[in-house]
Amino acid sequence: MARSRLFASLCGLVFLVNLARIIFAPLLDVFITEFPIGEATAGLIVTLAWVGSASLRLPTGWLLTKVPRHYVVIASGAILAVSATIAATATTLPHLMVGAFFMGMASGVYFVSANPLLSELYPERIGRVMGVHGAANQLAAVIAAPFVALTLLVDWRLSLWAIAVGAAVITVYTWIAASRTEMPGAGQADRNFVAGALSEWRIIVTALAIVGLAVFVWQGVFNFYELYMQSKGLSDQASGAMLTIVFAAGVPAFYFGGDLADRLPHVPYLLGIVGTFSATLLVLTRLESLPALVVSSAFIGFVVHMLYPAVDTYLLDTLPDSTRGSAYAVFSSIWMFSQALGSSALGILLERGYAYDTVFSGAAIFLGATILALVLLERTDRLPN
Repeated sequence: MARSRLFASLCGLVFLVNLARIIFAPLLDVFITEFPIGEATAGLIVTLAWVGSASLRLPTGWLLTKVPRHYVVIASGAILAVSATIAATATTLPHLMVGAFFMGMASGVYFVSANPLLSELYPERIGRVMGVHGAANQLAAVIAAPFVALTLLVDWRLSLWAIAVGAAVITVYTWIAASRTEMPGAGQADRNFVAGALSEWRIIVTALAIVGLAVFVWQGVFNFYELYMQSKGLSDQASGAMLTIVFAAGVPAFYFGGDLADRLPHVPYLLGIVGTFSATLLVLTRLESLPALVVSSAFIGFVVHMLYPAVDTYLLDTLPDSTRGSAYAVFSSIWMFSQALGSSALGILLERGYAYDTVFSGAAIFLGATILALVLLERTDRLPN
């Protein structure tokens, strides 16, 4: 029962840390008017939140070799509560940017510490646990825009205050639940960060080779998805609804994707997900009718979000106790930086005059060719399983 309560508190905390990364995107129009700033500066606020998420992942991996995982998880909640308060009280642009950066940083510290902890709390059901935990994470993406719209009826700062207060309450509850739970001793053998990460370089490189380009492409796709739908003739409201469909499809995708990750061979499963994603993205570029776009948006959202619990399960189930935290932190840090660059790369191509369909179809074909090469390597037993 104590372990279940700790898991429930972590699901609440992951909802808030992901909401903290996403909350700034629907607030950009408000920031442009409030401060006042241009679109480029407003976009920098979002970028800072994601850069913050990547910034402390490697140091957190080192910290996990010295400090129990649940202590670091609790620290991430405290960072979120304080940083959300900073952002909510911002009266200048630099003040807001500092808050955004540290709110993103809290999420990076959380994921690097919480995911290994969960895999060690439930070693026989890693995929299922990561799927449920990921579904709670994905709910934040679904409700972010309507939540902001609701708080704007009062004040835009209310959304940030809600995160601050929620983080404080759930962090305290997590501390209480952790103190009543017998923690696993699996991570005690992970005491040399550099040696642990280097010893697992083949698994880290394999995971990055399979999913690195996919999330790079996806970061660009979903951040420009509304504009892409508008380029196909949809209204602003319909385009926003399409993005909501994409995110909403991710909630069951995390749950079922994690469950399948426990049942299927890890590497072929990952290759299948990325291959299906590339094919779906290519099909999307050929569609024009509203019903077809609705179905395709739901399908692409479902497929791509299956990737996250699948890769976490592959790493956390494959890595031994003596290197799990260190190696996962290295993978997570590199993976996050690769995601963060996707939107910028797509924006550069669009500014140079390339059409959305041209860029997306080219990315899908290149991604598909990469996966085909990796499939050939997997069939000849050259990828670590």
